[in-house]
Amino acid sequence: MRLNLIGQQNRWLALPSIVAKTTDSLVSHCLPVVVGLLLVCTLSSCGSGNAADTEEKHEVTHRGSNLLATATFDTARLENARNELNLTGKISFNQDQVVKVFPLVGGHIETLKADLGDYVKKGQILAVIRSGDLADLEQEAVAARGQLAVAQKNQQVTEDMTKAGLSSQRELVASQEQLQAAKGEVSRVGERRRIVGGTGSVYLVKAPMSGFIVEKTASQGMELRSDDPENLFTISNLDHVWVLANVYESDLANVHEGDQATITTISYPDKIFRGKIDKIFNVLDADSKTLKVRVTLTNADYRLKPEMFANVSVTYAGRDRRVAIPAGAVVFDKNRNFVVMVNKENQPIVREVEIYKTIGQKTYLSAGIAAGDRVVTTNQLLIYSALGS
Repeated sequence: MRLNLIGQQNRWLALPSIVAKTTDSLVSHCLPVVVGLLLVCTLSSCGSGNAADTEEKHEVTHRGSNLLATATFDTARLENARNELNLTGKISFNQDQVVKVFPLVGGHIETLKADLGDYVKKGQILAVIRSGDLADLEQEAVAARGQLAVAQKNQQVTEDMTKAGLSSQRELVASQEQLQAAKGEVSRVGERRRIVGGTGSVYLVKAPMSGFIVEKTASQGMELRSDDPENLFTISNLDHVWVLANVYESDLANVHEGDQATITTISYPDKIFRGKIDKIFNVLDADSKTLKVRVTLTNADYRLKPEMFANVSVTYAGRDRRVAIPAGAVVFDKNRNFVVMVNKENQPIVREVEIYKTIGQKTYLSAGIAAGDRVVTTNQLLIYSALGS
């Protein structure tokens, strides 16, 4: 009995070593399998990740390429960077289309038919004047016609008497001269009457051209003299206006006829008017030490009014050679500037650029792209977003 207990106890004591050996055997046989499974899982997960990234990049590029179908392009060019000169000035009448209306006879204004700011057509009546001068002119016409009739009769009688030997040749010549003088007087009075116009004692002041009444000194009942130097109306055609800008002495060398100019006004801050310098007045103002330059603008909608204040920006050629692109092609994001360009494979790519300066609708670059590169000028924001930049 005792021997059996001892044997059984020995078996229990040997059990941990048996378990340890069994465990080591299992680990040694199973470990390669587990490692293999882990490696396979890792490789398959990595492979699927790379494939997903590649597919995503391909999809992004595809979306960008599709947007190129509706985009427009421009080519970067190497140019002399233009400079900008800011001037102040004002809107003025086109002096080639300004007419001052003076009365040609004395009298008093009976009726006014136009007011300041009105648009009038050529030949339209502006005022009616009752004139004593015009009545006198009518009397002169009557007298001149009477003298002509008398001179014609005298010349005929003298000619007949000369043929009959009752009058000398000298008297014939004198009668002919009197006839010519009478004809000249009739012609003079008639021409003056034609210039003055009107009938009887009524003188009509008519618009010599179509345009706006921009100045008016006439008033109803006003007395006028024929030698009065003051005009009754000033008419200007505002279809074209002048912009007169002041240029300081230090900037005279940078301004030339033909230079491009952009004009803005206080009244229309969002509206930009464009033109060219078409005249430089070579007279320096003694007080301000400035010289005036002129830009003629089309004003079909009559938006620009004389005496308006104007800001004038003049661009002129510089000497620095820079790559130039349209200003609208630049995308500003994350405090940096980018452009969307097209590579040789006609695929859109994003390039960061360094801006030298922007003048008007053109941007000059210091770095980023080269001359000859094609850049997107419309839909560039959509393409930029689609590329995930």
